[in-house]
Amino acid sequence: MIRLALYQPDMPGNLGAAMRLCACLGLPLDVIEPCGFPWNEPKIKLAAMDYWDHVQLQRHTGWESYRNQATGRIILLTTRSSRLYTDFSFQPGDTLLLGRESAGVPLDIHQGTQAQLTIPMAPGLRSLNVINAGAMVVGEALRQCRQPERITPP
Repeated sequence: MIRLALYQPDMPGNLGAAMRLCACLGLPLDVIEPCGFPWNEPKIKLAAMDYWDHVQLQRHTGWESYRNQATGRIILLTTRSSRLYTDFSFQPGDTLLLGRESAGVPLDIHQGTQAQLTIPMAPGLRSLNVINAGAMVVGEALRQCRQPERITPP
């Protein structure tokens, strides 16, 4: 199973989008606190829409708390890497770590992950929305790790 982890997210709307992404794809979501906003369940539920009850959400009080329970490889998505996510071999059990929207992750966490991957972008542009980037890489990881399920049209 692939997991998604958010490191100290700054925007409740992005947390809601991550919850929706994980609910729809059947992925667990780890939130590594503190968040850059007050944890207000009604507002987060609003951002997550009706997907709140369908996500396997686990909150962690900080990096050490998360790290102590994490299993498998932690794969960081970052603009500070030259290794393309399309050139990486994902494995079941990998966690895709997304940094803060405003600052990514601290250098010690960056260096402590098992791999650091990037998405190629047009020259001169800074970064994609963190959840859009996460969705792209989650899609590739799932493609590599499991057979696509057959969806029967209605």
